[in-house]
Amino acid sequence: MNNLGLIIQREYFERVRKKSFIVTTLLMPVFMILLMGAPALIMLFSTPDHNVIGVVDNTNAIYPRLQGNDLYEFVPLDGNPQTKVDEGEIDGYIIIPSDIEKSSNPVLNLYMKNAIPIELQSSLSSQINGIVENDKLLTYNIQNLPEIMDAVKTNVKINEVRLDKEEGESLASNLSFLIGMFMSFLLYMFLIMYGQMVMTSIIEEKNNRVLELVVSSVKPNQLMFGKITGIGLVAITQIVLWGIIMAFISTLFLPAILPEEILSQVTQMRSGTLDMGAVDNYETLNALSVLTNVGFIIQLFLWLILFLVGGFLLYAAMFAAVGSAVDNIQDASQLQSFILIPIIIALIVSVSIGNAPNSAMAVWLSMIPFTSPMVMMSRIPAGIDLWQPWVSAVILYASFALMVWFAGKIYRIGIFMYGKKPNVKDLIKWARYK
Repeated sequence: MNNLGLIIQREYFERVRKKSFIVTTLLMPVFMILLMGAPALIMLFSTPDHNVIGVVDNTNAIYPRLQGNDLYEFVPLDGNPQTKVDEGEIDGYIIIPSDIEKSSNPVLNLYMKNAIPIELQSSLSSQINGIVENDKLLTYNIQNLPEIMDAVKTNVKINEVRLDKEEGESLASNLSFLIGMFMSFLLYMFLIMYGQMVMTSIIEEKNNRVLELVVSSVKPNQLMFGKITGIGLVAITQIVLWGIIMAFISTLFLPAILPEEILSQVTQMRSGTLDMGAVDNYETLNALSVLTNVGFIIQLFLWLILFLVGGFLLYAAMFAAVGSAVDNIQDASQLQSFILIPIIIALIVSVSIGNAPNSAMAVWLSMIPFTSPMVMMSRIPAGIDLWQPWVSAVILYASFALMVWFAGKIYRIGIFMYGKKPNVKDLIKWARYK
């Protein structure tokens, strides 16, 4: 056990002391927070330029009813519109033909000096449509039409409420899908990066004949397990530090930069007391509610650690077996493809099941150990039954024990093999040796 501890200690401190590890650990959480919260923050703090739109109204009836806002305003236009654009009096113009009511699908050109803001284009189209439709309806002698239109106007908003969750506790489907995809990709990156780190380390030490000296003092299986454990602890250290940094950012940084009104709405949404009909930025508030919920972030990272450790141990054992069987990275590329295929399939499946996290395929693939880490992490934010991730974790760790036993038998033979490029048949033959 003393030798095993020395191996773990060496593998761990050799990597956590590197500048690349320190820089990545400090900067990645900031990048992840920005990646998750950038769309919401951009919508909150972006201030589009004020646009002045000239209107040439040949009907003499539409312009007086156009309404602007803080982002754009409409002004009547006479003379040459292009000259006024060139002189900077207006940012663009639109010409409304006199026969607009005669066409069911009129097309109007909005001439802009710069790119057309999406909100301006949508608002202008909606307003002109409404005005023309009202005027057409007036030809049918309907009295009090404006009052009637206001009375029947309806703006339906769909707010998802999970029956198995307390009010204000569940996530919107699109948000849970994005978080699940983010966690799956994080696992994908860690499994490949740290798994290949195990394989590369073994290949380098095998080429330097270091393994031949080490195995004289420690059993091959202990050496393999020590390498896997040491590098696995590096991955866990990085994830834990990321969780702490992200919790700090969500607890102190984001609340400090959010406007008081938005922060109040986020608090009300989390407690379930927010009137959804009174807000237009529901998706943004939902995203900010998650990013500022330190308890939810810690819970996600705990699940991430559980499946990261299990998935890493399972795949690292296979990477270790491949690393022991070859002499260089080029020879390892063919054998490791059998390891990478399940990881890639799991990532693809995580994307496809995002809209149906409780489908039969999603449930079964989250139980198969080779795909369960990423598939399960993509389902957890959707609020699945608690027994499923625990059963999946038990199967995953039991599979790791079997894989370590199988890979260990290959490892004890492979580290002494030189000058031969083994195939899958050779690895199976080595595993059968007693």
